[in-house]
Amino acid sequence: MKTQNINIQKLMEDYNVSGLSIAAIDGGNIRSTECFGLLEAETDKSVKSNSIFSACSISKFLTSILVMKLTEQSILDLDENVNEKLSSWKVPQNELNKNKKVTLRNLLSHQSGIIDPEGSFIELNSRIDNPTMVEILEGRTPYCKAPIEIKYEPGSTFQYSDAGFCIIQLLIEDVTGKPFKEVMNEHIFQPLNMENSTFELPTSEATKKYFSCGHNKSGELVNGKYPIYPYPAASGLWTTPTDLALVVIELMNSLNGESKLKLSVSKAIEVINSQGCKEWTGLGVFLDKNEKGIEISSLGWGVGFQCMMVAYPYLETGLVIMINTDLGVHQLKGIIGEVYNAYPF
Repeated sequence: MKTQNINIQKLMEDYNVSGLSIAAIDGGNIRSTECFGLLEAETDKSVKSNSIFSACSISKFLTSILVMKLTEQSILDLDENVNEKLSSWKVPQNELNKNKKVTLRNLLSHQSGIIDPEGSFIELNSRIDNPTMVEILEGRTPYCKAPIEIKYEPGSTFQYSDAGFCIIQLLIEDVTGKPFKEVMNEHIFQPLNMENSTFELPTSEATKKYFSCGHNKSGELVNGKYPIYPYPAASGLWTTPTDLALVVIELMNSLNGESKLKLSVSKAIEVINSQGCKEWTGLGVFLDKNEKGIEISSLGWGVGFQCMMVAYPYLETGLVIMINTDLGVHQLKGIIGEVYNAYPF
């Protein structure tokens, strides 16, 4: 199934988008891929099905699947106080979390009590050494200038938080004794054959040819061409629509008891169930219920890139759209929204 009644090339010209890549899921399989435009403006580098884009916050969706895998193995517990297993840093305690402890469920659903400091979690400055996660959480870097602390009672409201996923990353590293990137590679990338997914920037011309550069809304290259975020679990993933579709399909298969990751049906259901105080928040995904059933989504938006994953898990249909241009408007108000609305779910 492909997009119908829509001229993507014209839309790209109208919105000044350099490159666009789409993977469509139907019947629990990747049914089509469509690629348009250029990896880098004013070159002849065409977007292909294995072209790698910055996924930005769609990284959180993969982090949630990794967490569920580790809870399945009893390495983590969704409802345990995260301070029980955090060893290199602890969530500071105050009156707000004295009786209501912060859990992985809170963190995955953005209901942990944390409000990200203003201006925090920006892209990496290549002139500064890579920060450690502890330095970030302690407020000792330009990426987060104030120490992370609880600002409201956990579970009482929703506040979208990159810091929450930094805590998840640190917890995973503390309990496994391995870098987050290595754990993700071992438990998600390799089992699902995600050959075009990484948290590392291209280091040679040979690898750069697969990576898309970022562009601003005027179609100009962004500084550094390949913006990266030093918070892999929150926003550091580089990948393709096809690879992201493999994770969506894995979730669909898990709901049918056919998981390659050995996720149970109950764990898969947890991901797409309403969590805490907001019915539209799942674990690492957002939810919408309509006449077709449950729609899950994850959005990515950063310097030079925008993307969207949307799926109906029980209908086994879905769509992943990635562009290498930051249009300056919400995905649904730009070309991604036009493609999504034209797609015949």
